[in-house]
Amino acid sequence: MSKTRHDELFEFCRTLYPGETPVPLHAPRFLGNEKKYLSECIDSTYVSYVGEFVQRFEQTIAGFVGCKHAVSMCNGTVALHLALVVAGVEPGDEVLVPSLTFVAAANAVAHAHGECVFIDSEGASLGMSPDKLESFLKSTAEKRADGKCYNRITKKRIRACLPVHIFGHPARVQELVAICDRFGIVVIEDASESLGSYIGLRHTGTFGRAAVLSFNGNKTLTTGGGGMLLTNDDAFAHRFRHLATTAKRAHPYEFFHDEVAFNYRMPNLNAAVGLAQAETLDQFLLNKRETAAKYREFCRAHGLHFLDEPEGTKANFWLNALVLESPDARNELLKAAVVAKVQVRPIWRLMHHLPMYSKNQRTDMATSEEFESRVVNLPSSVTRQGGTF
Repeated sequence: MSKTRHDELFEFCRTLYPGETPVPLHAPRFLGNEKKYLSECIDSTYVSYVGEFVQRFEQTIAGFVGCKHAVSMCNGTVALHLALVVAGVEPGDEVLVPSLTFVAAANAVAHAHGECVFIDSEGASLGMSPDKLESFLKSTAEKRADGKCYNRITKKRIRACLPVHIFGHPARVQELVAICDRFGIVVIEDASESLGSYIGLRHTGTFGRAAVLSFNGNKTLTTGGGGMLLTNDDAFAHRFRHLATTAKRAHPYEFFHDEVAFNYRMPNLNAAVGLAQAETLDQFLLNKRETAAKYREFCRAHGLHFLDEPEGTKANFWLNALVLESPDARNELLKAAVVAKVQVRPIWRLMHHLPMYSKNQRTDMATSEEFESRVVNLPSSVTRQGGTF
C-alpha cells in the first residue's frame, strides 16, 4: 500500500521528535539552570512573590523585549484582566477583541465586567483585521467632544482594543493602534504567544499602551504557570503593580491596603524557572525557526499550505500551522493524527461560536470562520540536538 500524504507528514513529525510517543504539540524543555535556581530559591526561603528571582526575571524580559517595565504575574489571563482594569475598563464598557483567539482574551474582558465586541481577522497573520476594525468604527462608533468613544447602537463606551498575535505571528498592530488612536481607544496587546516576535526591529507588545505575555507550560518560555505585563508607561506600571499586590502600601511593619485589589503576583519559585529559561531563550528561538524552515520545505514539496510569517515581520513560530484545502480535509487529518499518536490540533473555536459569547455584537466573520474550519497546528516543541534537549 502506498503512503498517503498523512503518513508522510506524521513520519516527518517523528523524525523531528524521535522517541516521543505521542509526539507532543508543544512540550517544555529545560536545558539550563532551572534546577539550580529552584534549589537556590528554596534555600533562601523566599518562595512567594518577594525574592530576587522575580526582580531578575522581570529585568531580563524587559531588556529582551526592549520595554521600560515588566511585572510578573501568576498567569497570562489575570495579567490581561488587570491590564484592562488599569486601562480604565468599567462595568458595561466594550472591548474590541478578535473572535479568532484563545478564550483567555475574551474571558479577561468578562472578568473586568466589560463586554466583547468581536472583530474579524485577516488571512496573512490571522490577527485582527485593521480594515474590518476601521469599517466597524466608522459605521458604529462616535468620538465625542470629551475624547471618549461610544457605540451608537448600544450607547456604551468603547474603552479598549485587545489585538492578539496568533501563534506568534505579529498582527498589523501599528495600523490597529493608529485607528484606535483616532477614536480615543486604548490598545492592550495580547502578546501571550509572541515572545521573540518582531515587526521590523521592534518587539511585539511594545506598540500599545501595555501588553501581556504568557509563560504557560506550552509556551516558548515557561515558568510552569505565569504571565507578565509589559509597558513603557510609568503610571500604568505603578498602578498595575500596586493592584496586583493587594494594594498594600509599603511600610516596615504595618499592613495597610488602600483599595480592593488582587493577589496576582508570580511566586519567586516560578520566576526562578523563568530566569533559567530566559537564559536559553535565544537558543529556543533559533531552534524553532529551524524547525519552521523544515516544515516549510516539507509543505512545499507535498503541496501543503504552511502558515508563514507575514512580510516585514519575524515570528517566533510558537506553533507551526497548516491551512488545509477544506473542512473535510482538516477533519480527516485530525482523525488520522489520533491514530498515529501525533498531536495535531485544530485552531480554537471562534469566540462567537461559544455559548457565553454567542450574542455579542460582531462584524462579519468570513475570514475567521474560513480559517477556523481549515487550520491545524503541528508539533512545535524545541527539537533534539545531538540526541539531547
